Amino acid sequence: MQLQSYCAGRWVSGSGEATLLRDASTGEVIASATSEGLDFAAMLEHARIVGGANLRRLTFHERAALLKALAKHLNEKKDALYRLSYATGATKSDSWIDIDGGIGTLFVYASKGMKELPDSRVYVDGPVEQLAKSGGFLGQHIYVSLEGAAIHINAFNFPVWGMLEKLAPAFLAGVPVIVKPATATAYLTELAFRQIIDSGLLPEGAVQLICGGVGDLFEHLTCQDVIAFTGSASTARKLRMHPRVVGQAVRFTAETDSLNSCILAPDAVAGTPEFDLFVREVVREMTVKAGQKCTAIRKAIVPATQSTAVLDALRAALAKVVIGNPREEAVRMGPVASLAQRREVLEQLARLEREAEVVYGGEKLAPAGADAERGAFLAPTLLHCRDIASARAVHEVEAFGPVSTVVPYEGLDQAIALARRGAGSLVGSVFSADESMAAQLVLGLAPFHGRILVVNRHCAKDSTGHGSPLPHLVHGGPGRAGGGEEMGGIRGVLHYMQRTAVQGTPDVLTAVTGRWVKGSQELDPGVHPFRKPFGALRIGDTFRSGEREVTLQDIERFAALSGDHFYAHMDEAAARRNPIFGGRVAHGYFLISAAAGLFVDPPLGPVLANYGIDGLRFTQPVKPGDRIRVRLTCKEKSLRIGQGYGEVRWDTQITNQNGETVAQYDVLTMVSEHELPDSPAS
Repeated sequence: MQLQSYCAGRWVSGSGEATLLRDASTGEVIASATSEGLDFAAMLEHARIVGGANLRRLTFHERAALLKALAKHLNEKKDALYRLSYATGATKSDSWIDIDGGIGTLFVYASKGMKELPDSRVYVDGPVEQLAKSGGFLGQHIYVSLEGAAIHINAFNFPVWGMLEKLAPAFLAGVPVIVKPATATAYLTELAFRQIIDSGLLPEGAVQLICGGVGDLFEHLTCQDVIAFTGSASTARKLRMHPRVVGQAVRFTAETDSLNSCILAPDAVAGTPEFDLFVREVVREMTVKAGQKCTAIRKAIVPATQSTAVLDALRAALAKVVIGNPREEAVRMGPVASLAQRREVLEQLARLEREAEVVYGGEKLAPAGADAERGAFLAPTLLHCRDIASARAVHEVEAFGPVSTVVPYEGLDQAIALARRGAGSLVGSVFSADESMAAQLVLGLAPFHGRILVVNRHCAKDSTGHGSPLPHLVHGGPGRAGGGEEMGGIRGVLHYMQRTAVQGTPDVLTAVTGRWVKGSQELDPGVHPFRKPFGALRIGDTFRSGEREVTLQDIERFAALSGDHFYAHMDEAAARRNPIFGGRVAHGYFLISAAAGLFVDPPLGPVLANYGIDGLRFTQPVKPGDRIRVRLTCKEKSLRIGQGYGEVRWDTQITNQNGETVAQYDVLTMVSEHELPDSPAS
């Protein structure tokens, strides 16, 4: 089977000599791939003109809904992906990380898009900046979609997750994607991509696929395009220095080599739960995906006094791992992805052996259900570095397979220094039951790591593990780890958007952002705005209440009801000594309650619920005899697709008889799309 690329809305076969792709366990040829003859300029043009335009017509919520629908579709089709995944050398549990992990990432981004992004095409970043005393000239940062394409160059080890974890934030940002999987396992990516296209869910031009090389793709890049790369540091350097990337200042994020460390703290001695958890984690990271994970533990940094106990425990645990064809039920570790990959791992292992002793592994294998010569099998290999003073390869060489080195240390400072010699890592982990010790390690590791996991007996059951990147958190790291960040929740979405500072009047900022800005035009809603269903509400619809006098009796009754007898409300003599109040004042929460009494329209209507208050600030004390009133303005609307209601944010200001603001906050409500039966308006 020759793999096809998906270009400008159609499946295309490449021409010329194709690369043969083999089953990692049997050596059997299962596919071939070439991208010769593809029009890469046309692919970029199609992405920008067709895909980008189609995506930018949708709001964040509409894009999130499509991601959720796509995740459900792939979830129904994943059995075929699991069957083919065996050919990559992955066990069923390895495939779960890749396939279900990728689908799960789509679900997470769909949820975050709905909950954390507006039902809009513009993302507002931070508060309004007042640029003039009058309040008539303001600044606001916004994010808008870039109008180029996201080129995703992925690694061989996670053919499904690698595609989906990059695709999700870019799609949510409104940027079309061109996927370029690593050729060795592109057959699994191509199958998953076919399922995406067959779903018919995504807009035309939103996604395209290259099976093979990138040809002259980079020659046609512009400043609106984005490159996200996962692979070797040497390839990343080559691509990052491409004249077009440099000349056009193309955004480039890389996730590359990483010598990740796992530190056993001095308190976690043999016999403690943390010791056992450490051993289990090191073994897991050596054998899951046959150690072919950018997050795998390459250095197990342990107290010198615990070295013997750690080595004994690791050897005993590794001896229980069954290696062979992942289709065999008893197998717990399959081969590496290819014979070429095995040769590369063995070359790197030879460099490590010059300064570290192999204490487990290296023997000739008899893999279960497979031929050791035809399959790309490797034994888990554990090394022990005794001479840490002169060791260099341990901190520079990444054998991308089931290989890890135990490195002893004396004192926490040395443990931190040994981990930092990796010159920038994706992830580090700490196993300790001592919080202060863990904190010292975390703060020492943080400048050189993208993520740090701390495990003890209390969180072990819930921990997702050293090697598991999560869509909620950034995946990346400084230095040799590439210097980039992928995922990270909404941070990952914003990577594909342009942040722009907009300056102008309040009315201009309201028009640009779709969010009412104080000082902007207030609209007469015609009726109380709580009588208007979601679609009828306009940004700027404003209600102004009558006055209410705050009395001493109000304060004392609220104190009795709430139980809040703070002296500033109840003791005149003590309150006078308070430099802020100078006498008795009303409870802040009484003001919020009294304000609700001034603006709430009581009968049944479209407002279904008040679900919170944001940004509450009390700016001026209110004393007995003061009179308050409220201004309530429709600030922002966000429709919950398919739920029958939307969320409405109301800019709320309480002022006193002198027109001074005494409290400012946003009221959050759920408003029905339709009039409710039997409500006064209906």
